Amino acid sequence: MDTRKPLDPQAVGLMIAFCLCLGLQQVVIKATAGDISPVLQLALRSGIAAVLVLLYMLWSRERPALADGNWKPGLVVGVLFALEYLFLGEALRFTSASHAVVFLYTSPVFTALALHFLVASERLSAPQWAGILLALGGIALAFLGPGGGQGSLAGDLLALLAGAAWGATTVVIRTSRLALASASQTLLYQLVVAFVLLLASALLLDQLYFSATPRALAGLAFQSVVVCFAAFLIWFWLLRHYLASRVVVLSFMTPLFGVALGAWLLREPLEPEFLAGALLVIAGVVLVSGEGWLRALLARVAGRAAR
Repeated sequence: MDTRKPLDPQAVGLMIAFCLCLGLQQVVIKATAGDISPVLQLALRSGIAAVLVLLYMLWSRERPALADGNWKPGLVVGVLFALEYLFLGEALRFTSASHAVVFLYTSPVFTALALHFLVASERLSAPQWAGILLALGGIALAFLGPGGGQGSLAGDLLALLAGAAWGATTVVIRTSRLALASASQTLLYQLVVAFVLLLASALLLDQLYFSATPRALAGLAFQSVVVCFAAFLIWFWLLRHYLASRVVVLSFMTPLFGVALGAWLLREPLEPEFLAGALLVIAGVVLVSGEGWLRALLARVAGRAAR
């Protein structure tokens, strides 16, 4: 029997904190890029967070396992996780944090398209197809609008590739043995592989600059402890205790927070074309991922109107 429950004030509060942390992620990487190279920062945070996750698993008496065969898809999701953040780190060298967060959060579109062809129970409905078209239109408008500003085409494309890598990670987890693995075990695979590959990438890309300023250390601590460790544990706890469709819909506060924080803290300009495109992308992604929740909401509204 499914014991997960609808959202309550506690869950909404935790989701707001979670989305705020993830929306701030790109802003922190961008703000500290002069003190620590983005790819190196992402590598170090993965390594620190991996140690924290391992300690958490030992504390909760969960032993890391390799003999169960999960290491094979674990290696794949680790590579995809590393690619996601490699693309994101490089994107932030060329585009604004606001642009990066919106294009990164196109990931559910890529996930839904892939699962439509791979899993029979994940076939897209008409509203979901409409959501995909809406998101694609928003991407085109944000990409090709005349108000380019800081959002260079190369940086925006890299952020979009990061979203595609994130979407592919979800597909592998959904369609492999990892679907039955613990959240901490899956997260550990991702963090360990990402640490190794991102550190190698930082070396190859000559992104090893690290000046141990208070800003750099604070940013690294935030990325490692708050984003990669605490926020993801909160996310997995919410998915275990609350209805996933409701939790996922609330996650789309993240790009809104990201755009607002980029404009506030980094003084990034918000071009009308980008804002319009971003709203279309977010609306499309909500349709794709929250179609079941939206259908239930409309049914409740119609039922109340009929009384």
